[in-house]
Amino acid sequence: MTSLKIKNARVVKHDNELVQTDIVIRDGKIAEMAPTLMVKTDEVIDAKGQLLTPGLVDVHVHFREPGFEYKETIETGSKASARGGFTTVLAMPNLNPVPSTVETFKQVQALNEKNAVIDVEQYAAISAGLTSEEVDDIQALADAGAIAFTNDGKGVQNAKTMRDAMRAAASVNRPLVAHVEDESLVDGGVMNLGARSEELELPGMDPLGESSQLARDLVIAKATGVHYHVAHLSTKASVELVRIAKQQGVHVTAEVSPHHLLLDETDINGDNALFKMNPPLRTPEDRTAVIAGLLDGTLDMVATDHAPHAVEEKDRSFMGAAFGITGIETSFQLLYTHLVRSGVATMEQLLTWMVANPVEDFNLDAPTTLAVGQVANMSLFDIDQAHTITADEFVSKGVNSPFIGETIYGQTSMTFLNGEVVYDASAQ
Repeated sequence: MTSLKIKNARVVKHDNELVQTDIVIRDGKIAEMAPTLMVKTDEVIDAKGQLLTPGLVDVHVHFREPGFEYKETIETGSKASARGGFTTVLAMPNLNPVPSTVETFKQVQALNEKNAVIDVEQYAAISAGLTSEEVDDIQALADAGAIAFTNDGKGVQNAKTMRDAMRAAASVNRPLVAHVEDESLVDGGVMNLGARSEELELPGMDPLGESSQLARDLVIAKATGVHYHVAHLSTKASVELVRIAKQQGVHVTAEVSPHHLLLDETDINGDNALFKMNPPLRTPEDRTAVIAGLLDGTLDMVATDHAPHAVEEKDRSFMGAAFGITGIETSFQLLYTHLVRSGVATMEQLLTWMVANPVEDFNLDAPTTLAVGQVANMSLFDIDQAHTITADEFVSKGVNSPFIGETIYGQTSMTFLNGEVVYDASAQ
């Protein structure tokens, strides 16, 4: 049985005070915690006052394997996650083949177990090809280990399909996760429809495409009793709809991505596809609303929607570029810098959004606190030193980030899974 002591770390207490703590890990679990521990261990790591947290959790990542390994692989995506401080992620099913059957699902599941350096849970698709109107065998996929069901990347266009999928997901007690987008209102758009799209002379995506389908889904979710989870919510209208639905007793949770919290359409500096994502960057009013919704509990968590692409897929006009940005290596750092250091939110709130609520809402087997007896999934962050994001530092194959060049705090120093080091900045 190996043992490890991490000394001189700082951990978050419930009053948001950072308290110096030593932690001893034995056999993959936290064995002792105290301000100072004099016990001998096989190895000692001096945290030098850095912040130690439970490992972060992301319910929305794209690892691209199988089918699109030139963009990302499970290995590179999971290593990028560890660099971001994440120890558990939920991987989306827009792959080739799409995990719509038990056979294809188990193939992806086996790849995750073989190649990931962190814990990866796998979504199954709602329907074949993410577009079919016939719902997959939800019971069989749940029995095979599907953590939840989604057609992420595609909105479910048919209301009957969504109703049937919600009924099936409710029967197996799994979340139904929705990319809400009415395709008839996208109309060839590449950014948010509004004044900025007119200025840039680019076709816009009507924000009603999100909120109108969300309204439909919330009515069906209330009728079916399913746990309905909204992916990457981005508009003020959508926040208001979720708030009303929660008041009416609908079992709805919602996520927001860092880029919709920190950027809006006014940040798009010309025809620069690093700012092209779906949902698109919205108005300043929308951005204010999603921050407010996160702070008041209407929105439950932050999820990165980590979407790596090859350089040539983004190094072009908005009109021809792929949607999506890479984000898992910078999300905690950006949010700590812009929300916590600025006083908008507390560290405890940030960890609720990035650890506790994802674990609780998706019923994940992952620790939400640092406590004796817990599995030692942990991350160590340097919250005192400034760092400028550069394109050449990413572990992900994707370097498609609009945040390159930004100065942030909170770089990950080390990440531990079951007490073992899976990322060490000093070794890079």
